[in-house]
Amino acid sequence: MTTICLVRHGETDWNVQGKIQGKTDIPLNAEGIKQAMRCAHGLTDANWDIIITSPLKRAKRTAELINETLQLPLMEMPQFEEKHFGDAEGMTYEERALTFPDRHYPNQEDNQLFAERLSSGLEIIHERFKNKRVLLVSHGGVINALLGTLSNGEIGSGKTRLLNTSFSHIQFDQTNWVIKNYNQVSHLEKEMSGT
Repeated sequence: MTTICLVRHGETDWNVQGKIQGKTDIPLNAEGIKQAMRCAHGLTDANWDIIITSPLKRAKRTAELINETLQLPLMEMPQFEEKHFGDAEGMTYEERALTFPDRHYPNQEDNQLFAERLSSGLEIIHERFKNKRVLLVSHGGVINALLGTLSNGEIGSGKTRLLNTSFSHIQFDQTNWVIKNYNQVSHLEKEMSGT
């Protein structure tokens, strides 16, 4: 059975400021680097086969920091880059609500094309890494879109606020992908409580 652990990248300054990032290539901040290192310790008790990452800095650096501990093959896949949010990139939630109250952002990536890009990425993983355990470091919009599709809209985009470096697990169950859990952050809580 193919298993994927979807890992959201660590925190950036734009996350703290509530700005939408999209394809804008923002690096991790100091807290994001710490989160990624904590993340690695939360992943050591399972036998992962490969790390796949979005090429954007915040995801790639998170993957690299995790891999300092896990020492796995690391591969970039552009299919899992964040959605391009067009003219809304760099705006806070309040600025977006004022400027685009209908939530239609000019020049953003088409939702259908975005969904197709993610679907093709999942197909590639399933074909190339059948019955493997894959860590996939990506973005909130990507993970929420995947969760939304796989849950028929019950969770995901517009409903679930994914925390930085949260884990969401999906498995290929004979004919389709199934969500096992999502937005898991116990690896961060242990570190915060000092245990």
